[in-house]
Amino acid sequence: MPPSRRRQVVALAKGRVQGVGYRAFCAHEATRMGITGYAKNLPDGRVEVVAEGDESTLRQFVERLREGPSTGRVTDVAFRWETPTDAFQGFEAVI
Repeated sequence: MPPSRRRQVVALAKGRVQGVGYRAFCAHEATRMGITGYAKNLPDGRVEVVAEGDESTLRQFVERLREGPSTGRVTDVAFRWETPTDAFQGFEAVI
C-alpha cells in the first residue's frame, strides 16, 4: 500500500453547529487523530474547519465532522482539498 499523502482540508459545517460545543468537538477529535489546524465560527452560522494531516486520516475526520457533538445537529459538511501549509502546531478552537 502506498504511503498516505499529507493534505489540507477546508470544511464548512452547517446546521446547529454554533453554541453547542462543535469547535471543542473538532479540537478533541483532531487532537486524538493527530491532525493540526483550527475550527472557527463564521458570521453566517457555519463553522469553518481547516485541518492538515495524512489524507486517509483527514477523510475519517470529515466523517466525524458530519456527526458532530450530541448537543448539535450537523446538516451538511462541504469540503475541498488544498495544499498543506504546515503552519499549524496543534489544533485550536478559534474564537
